[in-house]
Amino acid sequence: MEDWRNGGFGLYLHWPFCQSKCPYCDFNSHVAAEIDQSRWQRAYLSEIDRLGAETPGRVLNTVFFGGGTPSLMAPELVAAILERVRATWPMSNDAEVTLEANPTSVEAGRFRGYRDAGVNRVSMGIQALNDADLQRLGRLHSVSEAQAAFGIARETFERVSFDLIYARQHQTLAEWRAELTKALSMAIDHLSLYQLTIEDGTAFGARAAAGGLRGLPEDDLSADMYTLTQDLCGSAGMPGYEVSNHAQNGSESRHNLIYWRYGDYAGIGPGAHGRLTLGGRRIASDTAKAPLPWLAQVEKTGNGDLERTEVPLAEQATEYLMMSLRLSEGTDLARYAALSGKIDINAINGLRDMGMVETRGDHLIATTTGRMVLNAVLRELIVG
Repeated sequence: MEDWRNGGFGLYLHWPFCQSKCPYCDFNSHVAAEIDQSRWQRAYLSEIDRLGAETPGRVLNTVFFGGGTPSLMAPELVAAILERVRATWPMSNDAEVTLEANPTSVEAGRFRGYRDAGVNRVSMGIQALNDADLQRLGRLHSVSEAQAAFGIARETFERVSFDLIYARQHQTLAEWRAELTKALSMAIDHLSLYQLTIEDGTAFGARAAAGGLRGLPEDDLSADMYTLTQDLCGSAGMPGYEVSNHAQNGSESRHNLIYWRYGDYAGIGPGAHGRLTLGGRRIASDTAKAPLPWLAQVEKTGNGDLERTEVPLAEQATEYLMMSLRLSEGTDLARYAALSGKIDINAINGLRDMGMVETRGDHLIATTTGRMVLNAVLRELIVG
């Protein structure tokens, strides 16, 4: 059995446009005055045809519309894409089709159009349940608008997740407790809860470098917020199945699990990455980040990939370890070894003594404490 089958096969489609650029965001998103959606449709369908010809007969487990703000896509565009996807790959009986949405772009009619097209899960970028912090984060919606949008989503789809950012400027532990408690009362079956990180190349990054981003929590407070998040979500029946993701049992994001379980995924759109096993070789693909150059490349050459490189077995092992150790189920050490991963028993024992990892059968699992400092744990485990 080829290794990727341990994780499954998914399709990621990147919609690169947003209404505005949030100051903390380092995703590949752009603001455009005009968007020719029919032109984008032709490019997406062309790429689906190309990738489908390389992966004939594969069962597709998931489709994910990410961005950017995919809820700015016309429902007709989403419908055309999914129609072509279904004609290209056989889909699993329980295929998950997710679309990311921002509260400012949620309309009942548009959401019904997505549902009728085949979308069965929505992930909403709410980010905060506090109006002052929403403004600091550069969000265009208010708390009341977010709640109204969430109501529309949950009336339309059985599965609705939403994101929150914590460890924000001037946020206290008590304030995060109250906000997370409110979020858990709203949640259906899934929450993504991210600590605010200041990334180079963002407006927040420039502001922080200039000494203008005040009130960020110290490391100890951030750690307390992470621990509180695990405790509250666990008590509410939504334990952390990944570093930043929480779900009821069986409601995990199946698409993201393909990444973390190191399956295969095709990436379409500006800035999209892919990992496909073709002819027994695992191939990494990258695309141009800027929307118009990517679009022009597809139209001119019929191929949206900027470059493709083979991933050596040792690098595959490292990637699998880095992704799988994010999960509460951990890393299958037999699979890791089969990918030529080197296991340092002394490092594992040392981390176990510090309470950073544990072993259950053939699996190596990062504890809650270990996941809090996962990069440091990985540095100890990765040999060579």
